[in-house]
Amino acid sequence: PEGHHELAHRGNSDEDAQTKLVKINTWYAEQFAYLIAKLKSIPEGDGSVLDNTLLIWVNEHSRGNNHDRNNIPYVLAGKAGGAVLPGRWLQVEGSVPHNNLLVGCMQAMGLPATTFGYSDYCTGALHLG
Repeated sequence: PEGHHELAHRGNSDEDAQTKLVKINTWYAEQFAYLIAKLKSIPEGDGSVLDNTLLIWVNEHSRGNNHDRNNIPYVLAGKAGGAVLPGRWLQVEGSVPHNNLLVGCMQAMGLPATTFGYSDYCTGALHLG
């Protein structure tokens, strides 16, 4: 009965909140996996719709209880028509703004973008190929 936002603010020391958050995040993961499977099952060209798509799953904070914006995990699925190399886990070193990932996604989809959002928080494209 509690809201997702309220549970996230209760912190890592609240075991009840953590149990509920795991259930919520598991549901989101299942929905993302379902979407991936559906797109992969639809033929398109020499592959599938997933091969020509780029999906992003992200939480706006790495930890909701303190609004931490560092070390946020992002999940990308699809190949964006061959512009993205899938099947990798990347650890980006340093303080790289997430806007760079979004510029990289736009470029992978053929948009000639060089920035996204507030320019002070974007230093260029994160290359996905």
